[in-house]
Amino acid sequence: MGVITLENEFAVAVAPAKLFKAYCLEIDTLLPKILPEHIKSSKIIEGNGGPGTIRKITFAEGKELSYAKQKIEAIDEENLNYSFSLIEANVWKDAVEKVTYEHKFVPTPEGGSICKRTSTYYIKGDAEINKDQIKDVYGKKTAGLLKAVEAYFLANPDA
Repeated sequence: MGVITLENEFAVAVAPAKLFKAYCLEIDTLLPKILPEHIKSSKIIEGNGGPGTIRKITFAEGKELSYAKQKIEAIDEENLNYSFSLIEANVWKDAVEKVTYEHKFVPTPEGGSICKRTSTYYIKGDAEINKDQIKDVYGKKTAGLLKAVEAYFLANPDA
């Protein structure tokens, strides 16, 4: 099994604690609300929201990815660290065992955040995936997601 590790940083004009809460703790209610054209639902199917919890995200019809199951690996509210593994999805079934995403939210001098993400792809057997494509496509999707969260909070500062 091969391993591919990628690192990304995303600038967001939302304070780290607020971004952490939205992206990590309130994902089930917030994301379907602000991205209904992409995310149909997000719900916990096993666990209590802490480490070991399994969440299923169902995407809108017509998307390449119809669903994904995530397992929460760690939540550190004090240090604003969050990690989860993508353990099941309808894409890459034959090539990827799982993907682990580690996030750290740090402040910027302007009052916003930098979301530092490390993605580790565990490749099945001798399967091959395009590292540049992953970085480009999924980096853009995460950036878009975080920008949608940013736009929501800029439009709703008391939310």
